[in-house]
Amino acid sequence: MFDGRDPIYRQIADQIRTDVVEGTLMEDEQVMSTTQYATTYRINPATAAKAFAELIDEGILYKKRGLGTFVAPGARERLLQERRDHFFTDRLRPVLDEARRIGISLDSVGEYVDRARDEERS
Repeated sequence: MFDGRDPIYRQIADQIRTDVVEGTLMEDEQVMSTTQYATTYRINPATAAKAFAELIDEGILYKKRGLGTFVAPGARERLLQERRDHFFTDRLRPVLDEARRIGISLDSVGEYVDRARDEERS
């Protein structure tokens, strides 16, 4: 599971975010404890705790004293909106900038998108 260049705690946090976005983890659903993460993935419990702390700080998870950690209400929509925003700024903007540099008009890009949408509907 942990094979990226990012620190393990960040990979854990990213996987939980993805699970929330994809609906694998639902709002108010309990997530594995840090001890369970440490045992399952053979990592230091402090590493899992760091990932959970990051997600709690972001409002993606919340703790219920004595019961565990849960997915926060609204977490999925918040993450989806965040990903949509990043899509436009981090992915689409550079594509549009490159199109402009090589002489492709935004109208041409729009026409291409329209054709792709039509193909998708077929």
